[in-house]
Amino acid sequence: MTKIEFRTDIADKISYTCRWVRKALSVSSTPGIVLFVRDRTQLARLDEALWTFSDQDFLPHALANDPRAFRAPVILTDNDSIELPHHQVLVNLSDTIPSCFARFERLLELVSTDEADTAAGRERYAHYRQRGYILHHEATR
Repeated sequence: MTKIEFRTDIADKISYTCRWVRKALSVSSTPGIVLFVRDRTQLARLDEALWTFSDQDFLPHALANDPRAFRAPVILTDNDSIELPHHQVLVNLSDTIPSCFARFERLLELVSTDEADTAAGRERYAHYRQRGYILHHEATR
């Protein structure tokens, strides 16, 4: 069963995700992370941020539709029905429940301080709890 963790009260999901990816890559060179976003705009912002996040760190990643994506430790997508090469960790930056989440060992749900995003996060939390998932919650503040 997928382990589900919620991180809430995030001021900036893109920046938080970059820091989280940097940490994940520091502990494992092949973590198999998929970053799921709500739309192409957020996808472009996250892609750019991962390239420019730090002068000292390289955060290797690829878009899911890139033919070389299977070699990248981090995959970015806004399509939860696309075939993905990794099934270890799914990080959800969107406000919806990814239809593919149960294929992953771990789901990390990121919830911002935005009122609408917080409400959507509560709905996702209730959805998973009603289906018997054990949930872990951590406020980032």
